[in-house]
Amino acid sequence: MNKTSLALIISALLLGCQQQTEEKQIAEPKVAVVSIDDAKKYVANAEKSLEADYEIVGKAYWIQANFVTDDTSAVAAKFGEESTKKSVALALGTKQFKDLELDYDTRRKLDALKSGLVLPAPSDDAKTAELSKITSNLDATYAKGCTAEGECFVLGDLSKVMADSDDPEEMLEAWTNWRKISPQMRDSYQRMVEIANEGSKQLGYADTGALWRSKYDMPADEFALDMDRVWGQVKPLYDSLQCHVRAKLNEKYGDEVVSLTQPIPAHLLGNMWAQSWENIYEEVAPKSDTPAIDVTKRLEIKGYDEKAMVRTAENFFTSLGFKPLPDTFWTKSLFTKPRDRDVQCHASAWDLSTTDYRIKMCINKTGEDFSVIHHELGHNFYQRAYNLKQDFLYRNSANDGFHEAIGDTIALSITPKYLKEIGLIEEEPDASGDLPFLMKKAMAGVSFLPFGLLVDKWRWGVFSGEIPTEQYNKAWWDLREKYQGIKAPIERTEADFDPGAKYHVPGNTPYSRYFLARILQFQFHRELCKIAGNEGPLHRCSIYGNKKAGAKLISMLEMGASKPWQDALEAMTGQREMDATAIIDYFAPLKVWLDEQNKERQCGW
Repeated sequence: MNKTSLALIISALLLGCQQQTEEKQIAEPKVAVVSIDDAKKYVANAEKSLEADYEIVGKAYWIQANFVTDDTSAVAAKFGEESTKKSVALALGTKQFKDLELDYDTRRKLDALKSGLVLPAPSDDAKTAELSKITSNLDATYAKGCTAEGECFVLGDLSKVMADSDDPEEMLEAWTNWRKISPQMRDSYQRMVEIANEGSKQLGYADTGALWRSKYDMPADEFALDMDRVWGQVKPLYDSLQCHVRAKLNEKYGDEVVSLTQPIPAHLLGNMWAQSWENIYEEVAPKSDTPAIDVTKRLEIKGYDEKAMVRTAENFFTSLGFKPLPDTFWTKSLFTKPRDRDVQCHASAWDLSTTDYRIKMCINKTGEDFSVIHHELGHNFYQRAYNLKQDFLYRNSANDGFHEAIGDTIALSITPKYLKEIGLIEEEPDASGDLPFLMKKAMAGVSFLPFGLLVDKWRWGVFSGEIPTEQYNKAWWDLREKYQGIKAPIERTEADFDPGAKYHVPGNTPYSRYFLARILQFQFHRELCKIAGNEGPLHRCSIYGNKKAGAKLISMLEMGASKPWQDALEAMTGQREMDATAIIDYFAPLKVWLDEQNKERQCGW
C-alpha cells in the first residue's frame, strides 16, 4: 500500500472518531406534545447534521471502493454503522409529527428522512453493528471474487470469455466459475433481510420491499402495478426479439444446445448475467450493405485513450449548456484499473460535496464503455444541478429512475450524426444501415428490460417472505424464465445463490431504477428531440449542441427531489405518467422486420 492511501485511511479513521463524538449529540426523538415549529426545527437540524457528515462518510466509502482490503472494509463498516444509526434515529423521530398539519416542504422532508434508508437497522446497537458488518462483508466478497475455499476469479476475464467465445463449454465454465463466489453469501444475506425487515417495521412499513416501493410518490402496491403496466407496453417488442435471437442461436449451436421451444440457456447471450445481448449482435444482425458502426474499432483508429473518452462525454454535456466539471474531477476520479491493488471496477458516479464530483470506472476502450461513460457523467451533471439549487434533503433525483435515465438519454444521441460531428466517423451512413443500428441498440437496451424488472421482484418477494429462504435460488430462476425466457444452463440447487453473483444484490442497490431509466430515457429523448426540431426518425435524432433542448433538461435537473417525480416528468414531457410508447416509436422499423423474420417460427416458451 502506498503512502497516499495509508494517509487517507488514517485521516478517515481520525475524522471518524470526531464524527462519532458529534453524532452522540443528536437528540433522542421527543415524546412530549410537539408543534409545527418543532417539526420545522427538527427538519432544519436534521439537514444540518446530515450535510455535515456527508463528505467524510462518502470518502470512507470511496477509500474502500478504491483500496479493497479487510482494513478499508472495517473502516467503511464503522462509518456505515454510525451513519445508519443517525439515519435510523432521524427516521424514527419523524413519527412524532405524523398527525400534524404541516406545510409542503416540512412534510416532504420528513417523508424523505423516513424513506431515505435502503437497509434500516432497528433501534438496537448490536443489530445495527451486525447489519453494517454484513453489508460491508457482502460488498467485499463480491469485489474480491474469491470462493470460501480461497479460489479466486477475475470478473473482467470471465466476462471477456462470455463476450468473445464461440465454445458453449468454455462459456459455461466461465459462467459457472463466477457463481462459485456467491454461495458463501447466502446465510449472511438471509440474516441481513431479517435485520432490515425489523428496522423497516419500526418505521411503519410491512417489510423492506414495501419501504423501497414507498419512495415513488404513490402507494407502494400501486407502484408495483405501474411497473407491470409499463412492462406490458414493451413486452411484444421483447418477445419478438427473444424469438429471433433464439432461432439464430439454434442455427449456430443446434437443437441439443438451444431448443426452439424452450427458454434460451443463459450462458450463450454474451453477458455474464444475460442482461444485455449486444456481444452476440453479429449472430443475429440484419443483413445489410451498411453494417452497424463499430465504435470500438473507431476509437482505436482515432487513438482514443480512457481519459479522451471521458473528455468527449463531458463535451456532449457542455454542448448543451452545462458548465464543465471541476478540475478535481480529473485528478480524483479513477479511470483505469490499477495494477497494484484490488478495486471495485463496477462503474459508479460520486458527489462528495457540492464541489467534488468523481467517477470510479475501470474503463475499457470499447463502444460499450463509451456509452457507459456518458451514463456516469449524467449522474455527475445531475448531482451538480440540484446540489447548487436545493436544500440537502432535496439533493436527489425526482426518483432514482430519473438519475439512471439522464446519462442514457444522452447516450441515445450517440447516433451516426453525432459520431460524424465529433470526428469518429467520416460519413454518416444512409438509411440502409438503420436496421443494423436499431438491432444493436435493441440487443443492449430492449434485452435488458425484463431483467431490470425481475431483480427487485425477487427481492420484494424475499423481503415479504413470499419467497421463503429455502427457495431463494428456485424463485430467481422461475422469474428469469417467466420474464426473460432465459434458463440456467446447468442444474441449479439451493446450495447455490445465483442472485449474489450480480453486484447489485450483495451491494444492496435497488434495481427498479434501471428498468424505470430504460423507459424514461426514451420518453425524455422523444420530447427533447421535439424541442430540438427533429423531423426525422426518432432513432436518428441527436440533441448534441442544441442549447434549447439543454435548457429544458437543465431546468428539470435543478428541481432535484423538491417535487413529486410526476411533476418533474410533466415539466419535461407534458405527461404525468411513464409511457413506453416512445420505445415502440424508436424501434418501430425493427419490430416490423422482426415480425417478418418470425413468421414461420414458434415464439414463446
